[in-house]
Amino acid sequence: MANIVMFCILAFVILGSAILCVTTKRIMRAATFLLFVLFGVAGVYFLLDYTFLGTAQVAVYAGGVTMLYIFAIQLVSKQTLQGFQERLKGSRVITGALAALAGLAVVVFVLLKHQFINRFTEMADSEVPMEQIGMALVGSEKYQYVLPFEFISLFLLACIIGGIMIARKEDRQ
Repeated sequence: MANIVMFCILAFVILGSAILCVTTKRIMRAATFLLFVLFGVAGVYFLLDYTFLGTAQVAVYAGGVTMLYIFAIQLVSKQTLQGFQERLKGSRVITGALAALAGLAVVVFVLLKHQFINRFTEMADSEVPMEQIGMALVGSEKYQYVLPFEFISLFLLACIIGGIMIARKEDRQ
């Protein structure tokens, strides 16, 4: 019972912070709400007794990636951020809501078609060994994730370099 209550609290924090992250007009607040989302996901990992994944979530994502975002935001000139106000048009909100509903429909269709829910309930009683999870995360063979992690790190590096280049161009003008 305590696990269900804790999960509901974490789900509320994650969903609330995610909604606030994408709806706030201040970029530093968005980065802070993103940090809360990442900490909430780490809490879910700890709740599932996956301490390695929870620690990695806190260290890599909540610590590293969020700090990279904040440093990239700080590199952009303050003149650019002070006048930054994006107006929401009704048509853009409706288009975004329709796109979100279409994405939800695709996810539900895939879940029902491939019977992931039935497989999950069958596998809920068995436990996956931590060695198998670790090999899947750091392995380089088929269905292992070290290459996607490396590509994501290169992508983040390219984004930060692009932000620096944009900030320098605006300072010269």
